[in-house]
Amino acid sequence: EVHFVESGGGLVQAGGSLRLSCAASGFTYDDYAIGWFRQPPTKEREVVSCIVKSDGTTYYKDSVKGRFAVSIANDKDTAYLQMNGLKPEDTAVYYCAVAPTTYESNWSLTAFGRFLEHWGQGTPVTVSS
Repeated sequence: EVHFVESGGGLVQAGGSLRLSCAASGFTYDDYAIGWFRQPPTKEREVVSCIVKSDGTTYYKDSVKGRFAVSIANDKDTAYLQMNGLKPEDTAVYYCAVAPTTYESNWSLTAFGRFLEHWGQGTPVTVSS
């Protein structure tokens, strides 16, 4: 059974920082990407960032480039999303998710969104102006 332990969300003022953590377990992919998608209030979900386990390649949504940084711990069980320079438009529920990379030879953030198979319960992030 796939299991996620997510933490780190909360309320922060614009310009502030938060770090999301995600410990994922119970899946047996040869290789996978782990990352986050978010769902803002009354909007569609959007993929934010991911990192590929095997080589550490990172991918970001354009609007978060230069502000967010995804990483994976040495033991490869826990991923982090460091969010700096937060803006009110970053307000959303953030979901940690995993996707196997075997279905797509040219991995991308779009592929991450397409091949998501498991995700956690989400953690809310609220950025006040």
